[in-house]
Amino acid sequence: MKITIDRLGHLGDGIAIGEAGPIYAPGFLPGEVVEGELVKDTLTGGKIVTPSADRVKPPCPHARTCGGCLMQHAGDDFVAHWKEGIVRGALAGQGLEATFRPMATSPARSRRRATLTGRKTKGGALMGFHARASDTIVDVPNCQLLHPDLVAAFPALEELVKMGGSRTTEVQLTITRSLAGADVAVTGGKPLDAQLQMEMARLCEAQKIARLTWNGETVALRAAPMQRFGRALVAPPPGAFLQATAEGERALLQAVALAIGPARKVADLFAGCGTFSLPLAERAEVHAVEGEATMTAALEKGARNAEGLKRVTVETRDLFRRPLEPDEFKGVEAVVIDPPRAGAEAQVDRLAAAKVPVIAYVSCNPVTFARDAKVLVAAGYRLDWVQVVDQFRWSAHVELAARFSR
Repeated sequence: MKITIDRLGHLGDGIAIGEAGPIYAPGFLPGEVVEGELVKDTLTGGKIVTPSADRVKPPCPHARTCGGCLMQHAGDDFVAHWKEGIVRGALAGQGLEATFRPMATSPARSRRRATLTGRKTKGGALMGFHARASDTIVDVPNCQLLHPDLVAAFPALEELVKMGGSRTTEVQLTITRSLAGADVAVTGGKPLDAQLQMEMARLCEAQKIARLTWNGETVALRAAPMQRFGRALVAPPPGAFLQATAEGERALLQAVALAIGPARKVADLFAGCGTFSLPLAERAEVHAVEGEATMTAALEKGARNAEGLKRVTVETRDLFRRPLEPDEFKGVEAVVIDPPRAGAEAQVDRLAAAKVPVIAYVSCNPVTFARDAKVLVAAGYRLDWVQVVDQFRWSAHVELAARFSR
């Protein structure tokens, strides 16, 4: 059948509005006329009859087979407009609108953190990303998404899969670029004995891997895998959250700093290892709150060893079960909040009652952000502006920073 794509869905699929309901066509853009075979509600084997002016040649040779990127066939301007539209739509669903600051997009080959999949094979190892909606692993030696330092570590990762992987199950390899080299955390590998652990330690030394964690246990530590947050150096715990690109982190930090302005006392909620807390402490007192004790320990140590920071206090606290109460914000002039995808419904409810002058909200989920924004606006806050930060380039993932003021 032949269809015309009307719009994109939130996952980047082309959607044609048919008489019997929507037809999904992965890999196609609005305005394109395509033909293929209809299987239930999905067009398969689709071919372009009339291309969109927004279509471009994918920059990566693995784009057709790898599921790591979904939008390499669309131009940057189109993707930016689409992602901003996702945020606008989420806000409109809550009866809200906002002014948008210019979008910040991370460049190609800038991802400093990724999770790859590996499986041992008869002749060696296969490692890469899954094909879309498949358990097939696609080798990606020329990946245009990952930082070159991560790609350079592929041979070492493959050796780890050969050593500790299985031909029947997959292992997940989370690799993070640090100042000391690759920080690698593997899950799903076989239990290690003393001999295998020794072999892995030798591999890490030879391949300049800073730290190797295997099924939650650190088995090799060549050097502390430091990250720099402003003037502070922090060694995050294995697998800890880190912004996906240095450029994206910088854009979010600039947005947060602009949002809070000259505030002298700041509360940073869901602070992680100090992405915002530590740079902001160069000009303001900061109280950082995070639910994971290993992260707060890393943040506290980084603050203690840094020079030129104002007072930083750290609290380990589950903000979902025990959010900060309004009276705990006494004297706080600005709040930074960066919750996970679920948002921060309970904490935002208390925050709305606290009447802090300014809130900088960082979100990785426009839907839960819009839900929380509605609560703040109903409590007397104004949504001053939103800035989309696209550090998950060529994906359907949308991140943003926003400013609320009373």
